[in-house]
Amino acid sequence: MAAKKTTQTAPAGYAEAMREIESILSELDSSSIDVDVLATKVERASFLITWCNERITAAQLTVDTLVADIDFEEDSDDDEYEDEDDDE
Repeated sequence: MAAKKTTQTAPAGYAEAMREIESILSELDSSSIDVDVLATKVERASFLITWCNERITAAQLTVDTLVADIDFEEDSDDDEYEDEDDDE
């Protein structure tokens, strides 16, 4: 029997996603979770974790690019100062 895929709604942001994941984990830890909603909760948690990982990866790429640009600009500025020293 194949699992039924449902369309998931993306959270408003990372903090909201983390709160929802924590809520789902609390429900899963309790012994009173309804077995009929168990698969739905696990599927939602899986979606949210993947969504968060994608956001983290995108943020890391942005930060890496910005830092590389800063390093390049600092190296360029150093070259300008070295050229000025050579003129003396």
